[in-house]
Parts: sequence; C-alpha cells; structure tokens
Amino acid sequence: MGTAQQIPELKPTKALPTRDFELPDELRNSLHRASDLIRKRRMELREDPLPTSLAGLDHLLGGGLPRGELVELVGRGSCGRFAALLATLRAVTGAGEVAALVDQGAQLDPQTAAEIGVDLERLLWLRPQNLGDSLAATELLVHTGFPLVVLDLGLPPVRGRAPLAAWLRVARNAATHQAVVLVGSPYRLSGCAAGVVVAAGRGRGDWSSGGAFRLLNGLRAWLHLARRIGHPDHETAPNVLTLPEAAFALPEPSLKPDSRKGERNVTAL
Repeated sequence: MGTAQQIPELKPTKALPTRDFELPDELRNSLHRASDLIRKRRMELREDPLPTSLAGLDHLLGGGLPRGELVELVGRGSCGRFAALLATLRAVTGAGEVAALVDQGAQLDPQTAAEIGVDLERLLWLRPQNLGDSLAATELLVHTGFPLVVLDLGLPPVRGRAPLAAWLRVARNAATHQAVVLVGSPYRLSGCAAGVVVAAGRGRGDWSSGGAFRLLNGLRAWLHLARRIGHPDHETAPNVLTLPEAAFALPEPSLKPDSRKGERNVTAL
C-alpha cells in the first residue's frame, strides 16, 4: 500500500495594514447612493405636471395636468371633450406610463384609440353603469397606484347619483397618491372637490382648402379656465384637435363631395 501524502500546513498570513481614507468635503457632499437618486427622480416626476399634448389645455394649466388634483373638463356634445381625453391617454401611455379609463359613457372604440396612438397594453378599461360605481372604481384605481385615471361620464343625462362625499374621497386619494383624476362631464358634477375646472365651448370645424373641396383638419374649440384653487385669474385659450382618418366614422369610399357647399361630408366620433 502506498504511503499517504502529507498536506502542507497553511500558515496564516499577516493582514495588510489598513489606512483610513477620507474624501474631501466637496466630494463627500456630492456623492449619493443610487437608491437615493432614483427616489429623488421619482419625487421630481411626481411634482411635474402631466402633459396632455394639447397646446391649448397645457397652456391654461401651466404645462399640463397638476398632479394630486381632480380636474374636471366640462363640455356638451361636439366640443372635443372625449377627443381631449383620448389625446391625454395617448400622451401618457406613449411615454411608457400606465393609465386607466373608467368609461361610463361607453364611447371608447379600441381600434380607433390604437390607430391614433393610444398604447392599449398600458391602458386599463372599465365600463361601469352608473355614477356611484364609476366613482368607486376611480377611487380604487387611484389607491392602487395609477398615475392617471380618466373618468368619462358620457352624454347627458348622466346615469346615477353620487354624494359630494364620494367626490371628496376621490380628490383626497388623488392628493395622497399624487395622481391625476381627469373627469370628462357634460355639466358640473364634482362641486368643490375639483381643484381645476376647464369648460369647453361648442367646437367648430377647422377647414383647409384642398383643390375643388375643403378638407376637415380637425376640431377647434375654446377652452375656459373656470376654476383653479390658488389661481384667481380665469383664462381662455383656443384648442385645436387634429383628427386623423381613424377618427372619422365613415370609411373613405363612402365619403362623397357635397356639390352645394363644396365640402367633404364626414361624421366625427
């Protein structure tokens, strides 16, 4: 039998002498942990207004929708109210954030929304039947962390009733979570719960000459800042909504020129 090999004994080595190293004060104060930088950036984003991509609306609101507030956009039919809501959803989802649409008016056409640029994979779509359920769903969505919740109440009359306390709960949750609640309504419903109220007048077509016919480029409506807490001045600004082909209800082959007016017959959603 062979002899067992002896394992050499390992001797502990002396630890190298350590030397305290201190940064100069000007460098130490400028260094931050990565987690602190990320947290700081998130707080800055939460304080910045939420752009809507609508020049007139952003101008009235000082750069976009104020975070932490309930904003009510009031307007009757053909004022571009729902188109403004879609443009806001397009801006938010296109920037990589998630959003929710509480669609009590059942006005959303997913195919049209996708064609105008709304990222449906980042959009949660709910369709409650009355105002009480709509406000309860909005409050829950804000509480779960959605940065933008859009509530559209459809055409008059609005179905259902809700006390002022329900609106105040939604506004309080928006302030707590620094979220934006954008309400589209045919008339004032939120009372004193809304921090901002924008009224839209009846829209008029924005036409351009196109040879033998006039072409409809979009919808022009005047926006009026009716209420904003801390801003007593009431401003008015024009708002132009450019409607792509996907926003028209009739397909292209069925559009026929009107010989009497020389205009293109279209039906807008």
